[in-house]
Amino acid sequence: MEDGRIVELYLKRDETAIKATEEKYGARLRGFAYSALKDRQAAEEIANDVYLKAWNSIPPNEPADHLLPYLLRIARQLTLNRIKRLSCVKRSAVLTELTHEMEECIPSGYDMAGELEARELKREIDAFLSRLSEEKRNVFVRRYWFFDSIPEIAERLGCRENRVKTMLYRIRSDLKTSLKNKGYNV
Repeated sequence: MEDGRIVELYLKRDETAIKATEEKYGARLRGFAYSALKDRQAAEEIANDVYLKAWNSIPPNEPADHLLPYLLRIARQLTLNRIKRLSCVKRSAVLTELTHEMEECIPSGYDMAGELEARELKREIDAFLSRLSEEKRNVFVRRYWFFDSIPEIAERLGCRENRVKTMLYRIRSDLKTSLKNKGYNV
């Protein structure tokens, strides 16, 4: 079923929208959550929570042209929330590892409450990513947005893990330099 038609069902409050969403995107949502959580049951729960959140947020949102990214954004937030809850009991190795990797190139004195600064930083990072080759951009996004492991990225690219590690290191270094040149205290 087309995304636009699925969104129409949500707008009409027709419960078949959830079934259509699950049929079309359920495996991708579960796979996304599983890549970060490494727990199939938790991934299933995240997918179910995405359907509920989509039901409650459409309307007023109408993501007819971008339903999958809309659902993945919900899944990402729910996954991060789950990791934060779990980290109260025990530190999450995935989140800790990714945080340490990105600490090298994100400004240290950055005030998260500053909405204007957050938007400007986002624009700078988006501009930086747009200048990368498609392969490098995909590697960066797979690692830091989708939480893919280095072995998973290497397998996807059909290369060795060392190549992926080197590529990520260079991208982070270039991002750090780019942000420093724009006046960010990294």
